[in-house]
Amino acid sequence: MTKLDWYIFKKYIGTFFFAISLLIVVVIVFDVAENVGDFITNHATLKEVVFDFYLPFIPYFINLFIFLFTFISVIFFTSKMAGHTEIIAILSSGVSFWRLLKPYMVAALLLAVTSFYLGNFLIPRTDKIRREFKNKYITVLARSAGVNIHAQISPDTYVYVANYDVKRHTGYKFTMEKFDNHSLTYKIMADRIKYDTVNGNWNIANYVEHFIEPEEYLVRGKSKDTTIMLRPTDLYNVFEDFEEMNLIELKDYINYQKMKGADNVLTYEIEMHKRLASPAAIIILTVIGMAVSCRKTRGGMGLSLGIGITITFAYIIFIEFSRVFAMSGGMSPALAGWLPNIIFSIFGIYFVIKAPK
Repeated sequence: MTKLDWYIFKKYIGTFFFAISLLIVVVIVFDVAENVGDFITNHATLKEVVFDFYLPFIPYFINLFIFLFTFISVIFFTSKMAGHTEIIAILSSGVSFWRLLKPYMVAALLLAVTSFYLGNFLIPRTDKIRREFKNKYITVLARSAGVNIHAQISPDTYVYVANYDVKRHTGYKFTMEKFDNHSLTYKIMADRIKYDTVNGNWNIANYVEHFIEPEEYLVRGKSKDTTIMLRPTDLYNVFEDFEEMNLIELKDYINYQKMKGADNVLTYEIEMHKRLASPAAIIILTVIGMAVSCRKTRGGMGLSLGIGITITFAYIIFIEFSRVFAMSGGMSPALAGWLPNIIFSIFGIYFVIKAPK
């Protein structure tokens, strides 16, 4: 890294953190104004508001907009350099376009690695704190799945619960059936099933077990503890619970749901591929931003920023279209996550070809 490299690197990183810091302050001010009534009504302390909600909110917000603000930052300071004829002077001194791109790529790679760590490991930990606060003082995230809940806990085992009380960890009118080659082999019915949060077991009350194969007979009982492949979260919904899962936990959850034969993993697969694709977007958009704004134009910085904002909105639209198509089953989650990057990589190649050399 030469002095010129460090000069561009510092401008990139400095512009990015300055821009994202200003936006974070603005967003927090508006969020406080929106939620202050809930804080006061539910008696949230200042310490809880600051350390349990807004402090964990900062890395979440940075990672949410990191690829957009890296792009805008690159366009802002590069077009400013071009307007001051710095880019022309650098290229005229014998520095090639590809050599000039080096400090941009170093900074983009640093931000991409940071984004990968934030999105897949740090934010899921901090989000647990933030979501606990939100669930306690703003809005309830865990909700009952309603009545007549059906769940598949393995490829051949099905569970039915008439309703489930989230606070008491208790389900009512419980039934579990096991099949072998589509033939019913075992069935248990109970008035109540309660989850032991300490031992991870289920207590079944007032039950009747019906054994069908190899020999048919009934067993009745008042109460017994048992371990079954049923999680309390199979019986109620937690809004966007994938926010609390790191990459490994998210992948394990998807595999667990697929092992059960469940078909409600599409949202989680889209989230996983989105987390993997977002850091790559930082590098792609950095190249596009540099190639678009390194030419000195009559429109100055305003023209470059206008082009950059247009590309930014186009990228967001592509992300949303891909997600909608994936949710409807018209596109695989992997393709949905990576398609915007693939399309904008093609645009990047075009802008690099047209950039002044």
